Amino acid sequence: MKYRKQLIHFLFNWTQKKYTRFKKKKPWGISTSNLLDMPKNSFGYRLGDFLQINNFELLPKVERHDAYHVLCGYSTNVEDEIALQYVCFGNGKRSPYLVGVLLIGTILLPEYLNYYRESFKVGKQANTFHHYDFKTLLHTNFNTLRSSIFSDKLLTRIKELQKTNTYNNKTTQLWNRKEVK
Repeated sequence: MKYRKQLIHFLFNWTQKKYTRFKKKKPWGISTSNLLDMPKNSFGYRLGDFLQINNFELLPKVERHDAYHVLCGYSTNVEDEIALQYVCFGNGKRSPYLVGVLLIGTILLPEYLNYYRESFKVGKQANTFHHYDFKTLLHTNFNTLRSSIFSDKLLTRIKELQKTNTYNNKTTQLWNRKEVK
C-alpha cells in the first residue's frame, strides 16, 4: 500500500502543475499571513490556520481545494484527498480532473472503497457548496458557514468517518475546534 500511495502522491503533484497552467480562474492573491490576520472565528482565519499547520500556501487558481479541506475536515493524506473528491462529486462538482482522481484513487486504493462511498453520501446529503466563491466568504463566521452546508447529523457522521479513517489529526483537530469568540 505504501508504494501505491506514493504513486498517487506523485501523480497529484505532477498533474496539479499541469492542471493549474490551463485553469482560467484568477488567483486570489492572498497569503497565509493575510488569512491569519482575519478574525479568529472567520472562515479565512481557519483556512490560514490549516495552511500554516500543514506548511502550505494557497495554490494559485485552485485555492478552493484547500477551502474544501477546511469546510469538510478532511486531512491531506492520500486516502483523505480522494475521499474529499468523493464529497465534492456527491455535492455535484464535475471536472475531468476530479473524475480522474476518483478512478485512479479507487483502482489503486480499493481498501478505502467504503470510506469513499460514505464520503460521497456526505457530499450528496450536504447543501450544495462546490460552486461557492470562497474568496468572498473569508470573513464569514466559520461555524455559521459550516452549519449552513452540513446538518448536525452530517457533522456527526463526518466526525465518525474521521475517527475510523483519518490519520492526520492536525486537520481533524482544527476542524473540531470550538469556535473562538
